[in-house]
Amino acid sequence: MAANGRTEMEVGADGVAVITICNPPVNSLSIDVLLSLKESYEEALQRKDIKAIVVTGKGGKFSGGFDISSFGNLHSGEIEQPKVGYISIDIITETLEGATKPSVAAIDGLALGGGLEVAMACHARISTPTAQLGLPELQLGIIPGFGGTQRLPRLVGLTKSLEMMLLSKPIKGEEAHQLGLVDSLVSPNDLVNAARRWALDICELKRPWIKSLYKTDKLEPLGEAREILNFARAQARKQAANLEHPLVCIDVIEEGIVSGPRAGLWKEANAFQSLLFSDTCKSLLHVFFSQRATSKVPGATDLGLMPRKITKVAILGGGLMGSGITTAMILSNYPVLLKEVNEKFLNAGIDRIKANLQSRVRKGKMTEERYEKALSLVTGTLGYEKFKEVDLVIEAVIENVKLKQQIFADLEKYCPSHCVLATNTSTIDLNLIGEKTKSQDRIVGAHFFSPAHVMPLLEIVRTQHTSAQVVVDLLDVGKRIKKTPIVVGNCTGFAVNRMFFPYTQSALLFVDYGMDVYKIDRACTKFGMPMGPFRLADLVGFGVAVATGMQYLENFPERVYKSVLIPLMMEDKRAGEATRKGFYKYEDKRKATPDPEIMTYIQKSRSMAGVTPDPELMKLTDKDIVEMVFFPVINEACRVLDEGIAVKASDLDIASIFGMGFPPYRGGVMLWGDSIGAKYIHDKLQEWAKRYGSSFEPCSFLAERAAKGILLSAPSNQVKARL
Repeated sequence: MAANGRTEMEVGADGVAVITICNPPVNSLSIDVLLSLKESYEEALQRKDIKAIVVTGKGGKFSGGFDISSFGNLHSGEIEQPKVGYISIDIITETLEGATKPSVAAIDGLALGGGLEVAMACHARISTPTAQLGLPELQLGIIPGFGGTQRLPRLVGLTKSLEMMLLSKPIKGEEAHQLGLVDSLVSPNDLVNAARRWALDICELKRPWIKSLYKTDKLEPLGEAREILNFARAQARKQAANLEHPLVCIDVIEEGIVSGPRAGLWKEANAFQSLLFSDTCKSLLHVFFSQRATSKVPGATDLGLMPRKITKVAILGGGLMGSGITTAMILSNYPVLLKEVNEKFLNAGIDRIKANLQSRVRKGKMTEERYEKALSLVTGTLGYEKFKEVDLVIEAVIENVKLKQQIFADLEKYCPSHCVLATNTSTIDLNLIGEKTKSQDRIVGAHFFSPAHVMPLLEIVRTQHTSAQVVVDLLDVGKRIKKTPIVVGNCTGFAVNRMFFPYTQSALLFVDYGMDVYKIDRACTKFGMPMGPFRLADLVGFGVAVATGMQYLENFPERVYKSVLIPLMMEDKRAGEATRKGFYKYEDKRKATPDPEIMTYIQKSRSMAGVTPDPELMKLTDKDIVEMVFFPVINEACRVLDEGIAVKASDLDIASIFGMGFPPYRGGVMLWGDSIGAKYIHDKLQEWAKRYGSSFEPCSFLAERAAKGILLSAPSNQVKARL
């Protein structure tokens, strides 16, 4: 029996061998499974009592694709790399597709990545209507490597196959049937029997025996195909300017169309091999595993605690955040009690929720019926009477300490004793919020990012009093509302905002010293950020920027640069996108246009700071600018780790990607830092500290790692986690 999954073969009286992929939970294709599949096929082809083959997966799932954990083992050299083309040509093409007995794939649940590639090598495919079929490999920095780039275009046409591969967009069985990717739809109960009958029909020449690799009826004529591929290339360059693998994928597809499918298979095999060892693939694999590791929290998830059932949620405040959190809850079928202070505010909150849902209906992500059902889960209230039946409360009112203290004292009075009391504050110390209560063990931060129903991150903030049970409960809710939760300690700005306060701060400092606002933003977006620090400040609004700036000034005065640029602009009623003027002007919808008027404020800010522009800064490349803006972020991330605010470096990588839009193909802020090296970062920061002030001073954690040549992400034994 193979060590890491296997296939099982059962032969029926009808002469059909059913080969079942067995590797729970999703029947992933480890090397062992693939070798076992080859052996089962070879046995079936030799046996005289077998006429045809059905391939299926155990437990209602065909296969979730190549075993991703094997990639890590291939990178580290723990498992031997199969020779180029062994899987895609020797196993999938020669053994499966080239078999002298017909085979039919019986697909239920999932047929993703390598799973779909195995199915496409069979001579027919039968599926359930709800099965998911797709080739999502590009999400991991690679391309389909088992023949998918050659067979999918031949089964569904070039345009649809490009969409499925480049956007990693799976389709349901029903659509797959319309496209011709599957030949018939049946119910799960009849799936294997229908596949057996289909396989025997091929044997008896009642149905066609089709090798997908050589199908040409769905392929466009060469000239038209080239136009489609060139359009796809232009889109890929525009939407993923720093990524090579989408273009490689297009080249590989083109090779098959121009030089024939065998040439395409070889090009695919070689490209897959080189991409597997690329930095992009390593970074995206790191993100994949780190995202799954955020829910492992020492001192909480390792105590054997089960999450308690949360059946009813209350949200306090129907503003932008409160309505967004409510939307996220009702989209996952949680009934919500929404409390506001008066009818006017309550109606405005419900209108915001309606607008959030209607936007989903417009985009085709939601039916009218689903819209009505979701909306029916919200009940508005002005008092606390109904709070006696809620299991979780999330407070999302304005950032005012006294108001929040009063609310939590009220909640303690009106909510049942098991109810989790959460706050969505982004800046205020949780101990201060719960100061006037006796319930500090059930007070926790649930910090959502705006817009809360869209942004994927949830920071769960645990104080020294918060019970492990409450953390486990909130992790479960986070997962159910499809968020990636990270558990962090209690401090100003928690993990994400604290890590990134130097992002805007450094940019403001360098503008005082002569750098161009728009050049900084351009360098950051070219690096892969969704927006640069100044466009971000416009989006968030200057009021919020100043308020959070004050928090950092109060808590970390020694490393805050006091720029007066934003307050000067606010005096003239320029407060960001909401006022249609900030660092950019906004005349048409949300389109940001550079505004020459800001030079007046910049000159005034420089003279008030007593700073002379540094001519050296005018000559900097984009790479230099990115380092000057991001190395202070890495420095602060090191402090967050050193103080035990975060459990592990990979949590900060996930926080930077899902909270701030740091490019995932760079692996997150800490992994990117490690790719550059602690010493280089440390020396640069030291140089800038001498020239521009103490806000760049490298922290002791960074200095120690730079001196010893240790990775920033390596676990620290000395750290006493603040969790």
